[in-house]
Amino acid sequence: MDLTLTGKNALVCGSTRGIGKAAAIELAQMGANVTLVARNEIELKKVVTELDSSKAQKHGYICADYSKPEELKSKVQQLVKEKAIHILVNNTGGPAGGPAINAKVEEFIQTFSNHLLCNHILMQAVVEGMKQAKFGRIINIISTSVKQPIKGLGVSNTIRAAVANWSKTLSVELAPFGITVNNVLPGATMTQRLTSLLEAKSQKNRSFN
Repeated sequence: MDLTLTGKNALVCGSTRGIGKAAAIELAQMGANVTLVARNEIELKKVVTELDSSKAQKHGYICADYSKPEELKSKVQQLVKEKAIHILVNNTGGPAGGPAINAKVEEFIQTFSNHLLCNHILMQAVVEGMKQAKFGRIINIISTSVKQPIKGLGVSNTIRAAVANWSKTLSVELAPFGITVNNVLPGATMTQRLTSLLEAKSQKNRSFN
């Protein structure tokens, strides 16, 4: 099977750490031109230097904050004027843990915006280029919680399920254009996100002792 991605352009979100960074590195190793997306410009510049690069490859980044969807939209629209995106990896950190019953309405709204609305903005920005190329890959990094909710992640469980159904809907709509849409459901992965959740759980347990 030929897995080379030479000549393909990838946009990888949340790519300065964890799963997003690992995906960006792998795509670069396979020959893709990778554009990173995250909010920390210092870290973005650092990761760009870590990506494998041949003379033909060109990597770059977009510094954008998901809490500002319109700013994200503007920056991605500018990018696609310069080049078509063939691979989109939607990935962003989850919200703070806690039971759904205690969650504030604002937490659901912000998480919905960060995960579903920003994913949608990115998809709409890149999909025309994918259609013209008759090739596209949209990959959403979500969670095993879409199969079985995880205790203590009430807001995340709720919004991840919405993203999963959005993705499934798109997969049917975009299949005729040679575009696939898939969800990746990672289990426990040693990232900063997991470490922070474990630390919060540990602190909570100590408070009861």
